[in-house]
Amino acid sequence: MNVTVNIDCTPEEARRFMGLPDLTPVHDAYVERMQRAVTEGVSPEYFTDMMKTWGPMSEAASTMWRTMFDQMGGRKK
Repeated sequence: MNVTVNIDCTPEEARRFMGLPDLTPVHDAYVERMQRAVTEGVSPEYFTDMMKTWGPMSEAASTMWRTMFDQMGGRKK
């Protein structure tokens, strides 16, 4: 026997029902910081520091990003 249940609710209602935390403030801070980075410009050092604080990243990945931004900016090591 198969049973299908359709629940009509908003994402907010589903989140509360499942007991998940409200990450809206974190999302808003992330979006605001990314918008600021786009309007003010991003240096390779800023991007590397931002990625180190926002997620796990190995030194090899940081080096890859640094090299990519150096090449985009025409800077030589």
